This record gives sequence, C-alpha cells and structure tokens, in this order.
Amino acid sequence: MLKAAILDDYQNVAPGMVDWSKLGDRVEFVFFNDHLIDVDDIADRLFEFDILLINRERTPFLRSQIEKLPNLKLLLTSGHRNFSIDMATTNERGVTVCGTDMASSSTPELAWGLILSLARQIPKEDLLLRKGGYWQTTIGKSLQGRTLGIVGLGRLGAPMAKIGQAFGMKVLAWSPNLTLDRAAMLDAELATKKNLFSKADFITLHMPLSNRSKGIVGAKEIELMKSSAFLINTSRGPLVDETALISALQRKVIGGAGLDVFNVEPLPIDHAFRQLENTVLTPHLGYVVEENYKQGFEQMIENIEAWLNGKPIREIFD
Repeated sequence: MLKAAILDDYQNVAPGMVDWSKLGDRVEFVFFNDHLIDVDDIADRLFEFDILLINRERTPFLRSQIEKLPNLKLLLTSGHRNFSIDMATTNERGVTVCGTDMASSSTPELAWGLILSLARQIPKEDLLLRKGGYWQTTIGKSLQGRTLGIVGLGRLGAPMAKIGQAFGMKVLAWSPNLTLDRAAMLDAELATKKNLFSKADFITLHMPLSNRSKGIVGAKEIELMKSSAFLINTSRGPLVDETALISALQRKVIGGAGLDVFNVEPLPIDHAFRQLENTVLTPHLGYVVEENYKQGFEQMIENIEAWLNGKPIREIFD
C-alpha cells in the first residue's frame, strides 16, 4: 500500500471534507495539521511517504527539500500553479506533479472585505462597540466616486474591476504586460505604474509571484501613494517590499493596508504588522472556502487514481 500525507491542514478539516476511502486499500492517507519549517524536520516526517498533498505554498518543495525525499513519486498541489515547487528538480527525479481547479471568486471577495473594512473601519468600530461606552468613533470613506487601482487585470483582477464599477468607482489598471485592449474589455483605464500609485485611493494586487514580480511594489511606489490611500494584498506577500510598507504604516504616510498574505506564514507572533493599528490582517484566507477545499481534495483523489492507472491528469510541467 502506498502512503500519502496531507500537509498543513491548519484547521483540521481535511478528514471530513471528502471520502478518503475511495481508493480502498491502495493508498493510506495520513493527516498533519501542524506546520514544520526546518528542512530536516520535514524530511524526517515525510521520508516514508510516496505521495504528498500540499495546500498552496504553505510548505515549499525546493531542491533541498525534494532531494531529502527519495520515496516521493507524486506531488499534488491545490491550484494549477505553485511557485514553491522546484519543477526542475521534480522533473529530474521523475516525480509527477498535478494540480487542481480553484474557485476564481473567493480571493476577490476577500479583497473587497478588506477594502470595506478599511474604508469604514469596521474592525475598530466592532472592537470598541464590544468594549462598551463607545459609539461612532470614526468617520468612514464612501467608495463611490473614488479611484480603484488594480495591479494585475487577469483572472482575479477582472472581477475586482467589475465590482469596483458597481460601487461607482473609477478603475485604473496596470501590469507589465497589460494592453489597452484588455483594459478596455473591462471598462478600465490603462494607467502607467506611476499614475496608478499616485492617483488611486485603493490599490489592490492580483499578480502571481515570480522572479519578475517579486518586490513589484517597493518603497518608490509606496511613497507615490496618497496619504489617505490604502494598499490591499491578497496575492503573495513578497510582491511588496515588506520593510518599506511597515515603515510607511508606522510613519502613517499612507492611510493603511489590508493584508491577507505575508513574507513568512504563519505570521510570526512578534511581527511588526501585528502592532500596527492602520492595518486589517487576515491569515491567508483568500482561497480558504468550503468550495475550494471540497473540489481540491476531490480532484486530488481523482489525480491519484489516474496516476495509479498510469494515466496522470491535471499534470503541471513547469
């Protein structure tokens, strides 16, 4: 019998999401809800496993990690793209990598939750109201008539534009490869990077992380922002220069930030973001919805069965 490990099930929900007995006595599934960081600790735990099921980039599988797992034959990830997997190494070692489909609406929905929370200071008002003795301590900002800046107008950025327009916002968009035709299709104005960061009231990031996009929002871009503007990141932490953002928030030279993703996850207990009052923070909840979990785990089981039958599906090659 092959052994399969489900990693980083933070909420301990994977066992009840799908029927893991579908593969009968062909595969034994073992669930782990804690998170290991050290490469050697991970290797010790996973050494005997043939199949690994991973949640996005919670545990990276770079060359140093993969080479310590000689029994690994099949690596399954949620989503069709995972930059924390060293594909060159999996190809060299004959490890099959397969992905899953994911709901395209869940992350934009969360991004709007962060935008509304910042605009109307919902977390602060909720906290003060519960403490008692406080009533209407802040003055919010209406979205209508304000400018939404979208960095990345692809699968996740497109619904951001439509929802922004429904709120009566002007939509600016920029990315390194964005064309005038693509922006026009979504009734967005193609802007330069400089103009987007200097004019937008809310700037939301929707780009995949790669060597090209890492640090795409740096100190220069943050300094361009209005003193009242907010930065929202539900994509990947390293898209933003974290040191520059923390400095801007500490100096209050921008309005604030809504962050669902971070350079190090889970976010360290003593991290500076936890001490800043002009932030709304969520623990990488963008794709954490019932629909994604159920669909993802179901398709991982399908992927395993197809692979066992010698006909892999949903393969990722690069």
